[in-house]
Amino acid sequence: MTNAITQSEVEEFRNRTPGCAGRIHLNNAGASLMTETVVATQIGYLELEADIGGYEAAEARADDIESVYGSCAGLVGAERHQIALVENATVAWLQAFHSVRLTRELGEGHTIITSEADYGANFVAYLHARDHFGTETVVAPCDESGAVDVDALAGLIDDRTALIAITHAPTNGGLVNPAAEIGAVAADAGVPYLLDACQTVGQMAIDVEAIGCDFLSATGRKYIRGPRGTGFLFVSDAMLDRMQPAMLDHHGASWTAVDSYRIRPDARRYENWEFNYAAVLGLGRAADEALAIGLDRIEHRVVELARSLRNRLTAAGFPVYDLGRRRCGLVTTAIDGHPADEVEAELARRGINISVSAPESTLVDSTRRKLPPLLRLSVHYYNTDAELDRAVNALVDIAATR
Repeated sequence: MTNAITQSEVEEFRNRTPGCAGRIHLNNAGASLMTETVVATQIGYLELEADIGGYEAAEARADDIESVYGSCAGLVGAERHQIALVENATVAWLQAFHSVRLTRELGEGHTIITSEADYGANFVAYLHARDHFGTETVVAPCDESGAVDVDALAGLIDDRTALIAITHAPTNGGLVNPAAEIGAVAADAGVPYLLDACQTVGQMAIDVEAIGCDFLSATGRKYIRGPRGTGFLFVSDAMLDRMQPAMLDHHGASWTAVDSYRIRPDARRYENWEFNYAAVLGLGRAADEALAIGLDRIEHRVVELARSLRNRLTAAGFPVYDLGRRRCGLVTTAIDGHPADEVEAELARRGINISVSAPESTLVDSTRRKLPPLLRLSVHYYNTDAELDRAVNALVDIAATR
């Protein structure tokens, strides 16, 4: 049985999180609150840069910077040579996507299989590839729970399939897609598998070996509790042997002669030379703190808080739009007759942070289900039952106004 996070630990976590003192933060799927040590790590490095210089600071803290690769690898069960540090999850995802396009000649007549709940940025990349390279995007249908129908996805694969690209948990609800089952299908077919895990890394235990993905993209600002402008890409050894980045500089490769270069053997080929090292160290500290708590323990608390919040919303008469047999910390609802952006603003005035998930962020799913703009309340392990009560009571109060 999972060793559950205790109430005394929750209080300790909250005491180390300055933002918890001023408001109820239920926007963790947007950007979680950083701990005081994550903030101090970044400030300390910036002060060092100001004192001795940017290049000199990077050299002085080289061992600490290097350790961030191991910290990020630990979040997903990878090895440090399989990790590239990048500016955000979108950069990570695009590096992987265009690597497949370049190396696999993802072009005229080739297909990309994706999910109904795939994120808007990813779909724009699919459409861009269609317009410029002649690819076709095929959307795998959902099963009765709303998750990707794995058998149906398997039936879509043929000799034209060049990539399977799936969002692990969508931006508009608590659904968790069956990543490992999809990975088994991809492996059997010999098709590269790209998993967008920006909403799941940090809130649940993830093992890339068990999942079987070839690429995984993640962000620092969401459930890892790191700074904005950070993220990482996992690349499997099989893909390191087969794929090369579409964009490459003298960090990702050595210029060995006037007319030749040698690409790096590890995932850092997907990086570029310039880094915000203060943010990188903040990401590493946040990852270490998550690992110290235990990702299985974090997942247990997040899932339970989200389940409790859904029950509270249902009991108060609000709809819950989350799909899937397995669910995570994202919870979506709406108030009939009250525009979502106005509700978000009113909650902010009451000291409660949430966000709005617009239909265009997951347009295939939103169109199929005829979804309105949704109120997204996303919990983390430092949230409390008392905060959930206050948030739901505020929604009830807002709903009563006309």
